[in-house]
Amino acid sequence: MTKDRKTLGESLLEQNLITEANLKKAEEESKKNNEPLRRALVRSGLISESDIIAFLEKHLNIPFVDIKNHTINPEIITIIPENLARQYSVIPLCKSGDILTVAMVDPLNVLAIDELRAISGFTIEPVIATESDIKSALSQFYFKGSTIDDVLKKIEPSDSSPEEDELSPERLKSVAEEAPIIKLVDLIIIQAVRSGASDIHVEPDEKLLRIRYRIDGILHESSTLPKNIQPAVISRIKIMSDLNIAVKRVPQDGRFQANIEDNKIDFRVSTLPTIYGENVVMRILDSKSALVGLENIGFNKVNFESFQNVIKKPHGIILVTGPTGSGKTTTLYSALSTVNSIEKNVITLEDPVEYKMKLIRQSQINPKAGHTFANGLRSILRQDPDIIMVGEIRDFETAEISIQAALTGHLVFSTLHTNDAPGALTRLTDMGVEPFLISSSINAILAQRLVRKICQSCKGSGCGICNNAGFKGRIGIFEFMTMTEKIRQLVIERASSSVIKKVAREEGMKTLREDGMEKVLGGITTKEEVLRVTQLD
Repeated sequence: MTKDRKTLGESLLEQNLITEANLKKAEEESKKNNEPLRRALVRSGLISESDIIAFLEKHLNIPFVDIKNHTINPEIITIIPENLARQYSVIPLCKSGDILTVAMVDPLNVLAIDELRAISGFTIEPVIATESDIKSALSQFYFKGSTIDDVLKKIEPSDSSPEEDELSPERLKSVAEEAPIIKLVDLIIIQAVRSGASDIHVEPDEKLLRIRYRIDGILHESSTLPKNIQPAVISRIKIMSDLNIAVKRVPQDGRFQANIEDNKIDFRVSTLPTIYGENVVMRILDSKSALVGLENIGFNKVNFESFQNVIKKPHGIILVTGPTGSGKTTTLYSALSTVNSIEKNVITLEDPVEYKMKLIRQSQINPKAGHTFANGLRSILRQDPDIIMVGEIRDFETAEISIQAALTGHLVFSTLHTNDAPGALTRLTDMGVEPFLISSSINAILAQRLVRKICQSCKGSGCGICNNAGFKGRIGIFEFMTMTEKIRQLVIERASSSVIKKVAREEGMKTLREDGMEKVLGGITTKEEVLRVTQLD
């Protein structure tokens, strides 16, 4: 690239895509905020990112690259130092001879290209990519700041016993607030978020402290820490979560919020006494992962249309079933987002409230104070609701009140722990609910599981994008049963779930495994994944 090539601003101005006044304004904003011109232009609403990309492709022959579908060798990343990659928002993609292909936010930045060439020794061939993809790749391949090993080297070996019981609360608080320990815990949390983990496990063992992340439903060991820093690490997490560091023999629950890469993320924390010390699990509650929209959770066309029709009815019960970790919360929140509006009074009763939603009144149960699902539901019915979400139907009392709410003109969402959709009907009967009430109140039941998606960068072979797992992200598989007249009659007759399932399949319902196998044929997941999550069905 020659230095006489026009800048991005000059090129856009020449093609009348922006005005001279707008360009000047964007340049001032770019300089003021120390950001690329392209970002300033898009953020100011002067031009869309897609228009910039289309312009660069068409008029300047700069290729567009979809980084998400591009396999990047981690060794390539080391060619460009992290500080330059972040400064110029670039990601090296591949090399051929002495040419290094680099995805850039601003591929017309001559100064950036010159510096990248000087530092790498390669001729730079720029390509264009979306800024969000480059930012994601930066988080994936570069780790800003110190590593966990770097921090561990700065922690002085402790002369005291690693047994927490031998340390006073004052001493625990002191060691937990030392800078290296704070940095270490921060790094553990940041790494987990960047890895796309849903949970962080801090697990005391006999001679070490193990850190594991749950990524796409599977636990992976991240690191092991010296046993002697266990009290400090666990106490630091308890302080962040506003828990009592002096209490070690009783389980505790807390939460905290952290701002990670401009995203506010909530963490729900649980401690459990074990023979080697307190075990800590931190659930990562990223609202972006919950509010993905019904169109993105994995419904096929038929189930998507049917589910949308059901949740738009004015009254009745919609149940979502499946084991813990099967994505029920995401489905319920996505459904509530679809039906939520200024004309509707939507109230939820949850245990706990995991994600905050605009315009929806959310209440968290507190059994110790008498605020149970049953009592809370009675109170909700006096709040003039249109739509109610009950976190879980656990007993006869909650089931009975939910049904009465549905029969008196309310739309009710809730969950049950059953293996399949027909099993929810027999579960309610087993709780003592009269079959005629079940038959007349239930609109539909959705059973679901989550399967890992094949990494689109490597097609399953393993790469830097998916941490060599071969999978990246998860998607739902579903069994959606609507209450037809035949099924309502079977419920009244107290038919078994196997009989109900047979009739539902005759009427068009696909089982979890059948829906999963459709996704296998579509290249979304693998047969082994589907069998893994449906082996009890």
